[in-house]
Amino acid sequence: MASKPRIGVIGASQCGKALSETAYQTGKLIAQGGGILVCGGMGGVMEAACRGASGAGGLTVGILPGSSARDANRFVDVPIVTGMGYTRNSLVVLSSQAVIAIGGRYGTLSEIAYAIQYKIPLIGLNTWKIATAIKHVKTPEEAVKLAFKLIGQ
Repeated sequence: MASKPRIGVIGASQCGKALSETAYQTGKLIAQGGGILVCGGMGGVMEAACRGASGAGGLTVGILPGSSARDANRFVDVPIVTGMGYTRNSLVVLSSQAVIAIGGRYGTLSEIAYAIQYKIPLIGLNTWKIATAIKHVKTPEEAVKLAFKLIGQ
């Protein structure tokens, strides 16, 4: 049996309404496409994406920086406790077959760097402008469609 595609969503741990809506729609579309959403399991973009995926009946995995599963946002189905802080960012990326970056600051930039290093397909929505490494798109629909395409789904 083929495994379900795993799509990572990375981004700001705090975000405004526009990025939150973008993340929500992205998570929802991942779930509707039959994918598993992988993220850092905390707030902001991660929570909004998980909320979207959860509302669409999808499975969400949160790879947490701390030492307690209780730190996960309430929409994480599978909390993975690492106690690794930002170092867990590599696990978020390596657990994903494609990564969608939404907004973000330096933590997101580190995940982008891991995706580049490990040659994980990387899609950006209103995020860092690294033209040679990130396939920039304008909508959640474009991002999710491209993610599934890049992992052969």
